[in-house]
This record gives sequence, C-alpha cells and structure tokens, in this order.
Amino acid sequence: MLTRASLTIRLHPNDDVVIARTQLVGGTLLAEENVKISGLIPPGHKVATRAITSGEPVKRYNQIIGFASRDIAPGEHVHLNNLAMRTFDRDYAFGADVKPTEFAAPAATFMGIVREDGRVATRNYIGLLSTVNCSATVVRGIADAFRGEALAAFPNVDGVVALTHGSGCGMDTHGDGMKLLRRTLGGYARHANFGGVLVVGLGCEANQISSLFGAENLKEGPLLRTFSIQDTGGTAKTIAHGIDIVRSMLPHANAVTRQEVPASHITIGLQCGGSDGYSGITANPALGAAVDLLVRHGGTAILSETPEIYGAEHLLTRRAVSREVGEKLVARIKWWEDYTEREKGEMNNNPSPGNKAGGLTTILEKSLGAVAKGGTTNLVDVYEYAEPVKAKGFVYMDTPGYDPVSATGQVAGGANMIVFTTGRGSAYGCAPSPSLKLSTNTALWTKQEEDIDLNCGEIADGNASVDEIGAKLFQLILDTASGNKSKSERHGYGQSEFVPWYVGAVM
Repeated sequence: MLTRASLTIRLHPNDDVVIARTQLVGGTLLAEENVKISGLIPPGHKVATRAITSGEPVKRYNQIIGFASRDIAPGEHVHLNNLAMRTFDRDYAFGADVKPTEFAAPAATFMGIVREDGRVATRNYIGLLSTVNCSATVVRGIADAFRGEALAAFPNVDGVVALTHGSGCGMDTHGDGMKLLRRTLGGYARHANFGGVLVVGLGCEANQISSLFGAENLKEGPLLRTFSIQDTGGTAKTIAHGIDIVRSMLPHANAVTRQEVPASHITIGLQCGGSDGYSGITANPALGAAVDLLVRHGGTAILSETPEIYGAEHLLTRRAVSREVGEKLVARIKWWEDYTEREKGEMNNNPSPGNKAGGLTTILEKSLGAVAKGGTTNLVDVYEYAEPVKAKGFVYMDTPGYDPVSATGQVAGGANMIVFTTGRGSAYGCAPSPSLKLSTNTALWTKQEEDIDLNCGEIADGNASVDEIGAKLFQLILDTASGNKSKSERHGYGQSEFVPWYVGAVM
C-alpha cells in the first residue's frame, strides 16, 4: 500500500522518474529522492530523479517509456518537451513467465439467466440490428415504441435496444471490412444477453441479410427474425411491422428467472479510456487483480486495444501458454505497424491530447500501464476482432484503441460485461453488456461520481491496496452480473456506443 506521506509515487527502484501525487511547485524538496523540484509539476506527471543525458532511455515500471530528446536535470518535469519515441529491440521470451493457475474452491457464484441451450446471460434485452445505415432510422423507430412504461408488463426484460451503424454498403462484399461487419453482427445476434433479436435491412444493400446469415451460420426462428424495408413497403409500415414482431417476442423473453451459477460464466471485456498518469498505478492494476480472481474462479477476461499495448507486448508474450499463441499476438502488432504506415500515420499518434494532459507522454508509457488490466495469469489465446472467444482464462482480442469500436468487438466475441478504467472521465456504456467504470484518482471520483462505479484513487491516496480494491471490484462484478445496474445503465448509455470496426475503402 502506498503511504500518504510522500509527495510522489515511485513504481520501481530502477525507475528514472517518480509520479507527482499532487501539484508540485518549484523549490519543493522530495526528501525520499533527495531532489528539488524545478518549475511546476501537475498531478500525475513525471519528475526526473537523476540527470538524464540526451539520447538515454528513460524508465518507468522498470521499462523503457522513451528517450531523452535533450539533457534532463534532476527535479525537472519529464514530458513532451524532453521525452521522445525511438525504436528499440524487445525480448519476447515466449512463455518465460508461464505458471500454473491456482483455481479457487469453492468457486464464486452469481445470479445469472440460463438460456435453453445452456448459455448464461447477465442481462435480458431484445436487440434490433440494422444490416446497413439505410435501415438505422426504422430500427430506432421500432425501439422508440418500447420506451417508458411500454415494458411495464414485462419486468424481466431489461429493454429493447437499437444497435445501428454507418456502413453496410459502398464496400467490397468480399473484403475485410464486410467480413468484420458480418462477424460483429453475427456475434451480437448470438449473444446470450439477448432474449430475442430482429435484423432489419433495406433490401438492396451490399450486406444482404441472406449473405450475413450464410456467412455467420445463423438461422431464422421465432426469436431471430428478419425483414427488409423494400419488402415491407416503406418506413411507416416497416416500423409497425417491427413493433409487432417485438411484441410477439416479449412474452418469451420475459419468461426467465435468475438462478445461482458459477462465475466461470462471466466473460469481461477490459477497457481503458481517458487515461492519465495514475491509470497504470491504481485502476488498471486493481482491474488486473480482479481479473486474476475471475480467472481463478474459472471465468474469462479479454484484453484488447492493440495500439495501446504497443511497446508492452513483450510482457504478454512472456505469459503466452505456447509460442504459437505468442506469435499470434506479435503478428497482430506487425499488422498494425503496416496498417499505420499505409495510412501515413504512426503508432505514437496515440496517446490522445487528453492522455497527454493527464501525464502520459508516449504510447510506450501508456501501453505499459494499459497491460496491467490483464493481471498476471497466463495468456491462453489470441483472437482477431469479433471472433467468438471460446477459451477460458485470460485472452487477447485484436481491436483498435478507440473504446466504442474495441468494446463492440469484445461483446461480439461473447463478453457479457465490460469494465472500463478512466482517469479523465469517459462517458460510456455498452448494450447489451453492462459496463462498470473505475476512476484512477479521487479528484475525478469527487467531480464525476454520478458516472463512476468505483474509486480506485484510494490506492494513490494511501487508503487501500491494489489487492483490496481488486477484491472489492470482483464483488462488484458479481453483483452487476446478478442484475444490479451500473451507473451507465441508469443513464441510458449503450445504444450509440455500438461501433463496428470499419476497414477498407468506401466505394
């Protein structure tokens, strides 16, 4: 546990920097470091604890976060003005840190919804999916009919949600973009948290319903229905027809009860957004501690956001259960390097301006903090975007770093919960899977408590340990999986955040 006496946080004895716990002014003496502050250091930002020569690597977490772009004096602010990226070799050491998983007994449980085919849900929605942007308006119109008291007679149904998007046409029907879209829609159509699904098309789009169902091996039935606007005869008729279909699904969807099931049925998508200098110290490690508990109770956790593990992937390959699994991760890293080069970008375009304002300077630094969300257990498999996650334990899914796109892929892969850390105050929710948000610092919790489910800033304040907050979070995960609403659910987040990853040319 960190102590409250110190003005800064040292993460490793070999680090060249410490992290300001509060705003530090010039002339302040850091007694533990025997360093006097030069200038103004915002909270969450880095302070040099030794003289660093231009070109030297700079370490945080005992890992390289960049290279000095000029000489840096002890007590100086280390940030964009004097820290830069540079390529360097990393040792992937496949499987070097693999260790046996100690499974907990007895296993934790939660109150879940068991479907007829044995899948277990944490929520019970009816989902409305559009095949193409052209059917988005009617899909939203259908959902609007079930707002307010419209579901009063169906108390076991959490809602009717419209999940629309901006693509589905003007794209190569055999290209990667279409494959990703269909895989995403297929994953949502099969998701355990839906008691019924209606898919609505236009009729002439590239992403035909028949082609979507063929590619994803979906079969229409009483609780998976489809139709198109052009076949139905226009907007008003389509909305009315859709409302009738949803009404026919509601009695069956409502006929569920929650029952005690093992925590092994929980699959969590791990997210971080609006990160700051505390993310890798408080909320991300606390989430990692909760992930370790979930894995030991037989559950699954999905780490993603490949641009935000870039430079820290060697910490994951060391935990890969086989070289094959580790190489799958490295292959995705190389794909991203090629992708950004083709698009005339670079991986260090991330962190965002908000991340930098919070104290994060390079993608290396951000990534080293982000991988902490994945805990310490073995990496058992690596998946491409929206692929069905079949393994139990800690896994990786390749996604962009943009949170809505990333979480959409995780949910398509089977995540029935999302846990999202933030240091700046991200506004986010994710239907049909409930999303918990964690603050990295107490100032954010105080300011934005109505959006945050758990304050991990207590770790930096010296009031709690990472393991204590991790245990508290694990219980919160069980409670939320059992039906307790997250704050984002209470605010109505979840529909607009459905954003499938679009890759390829718009034709």
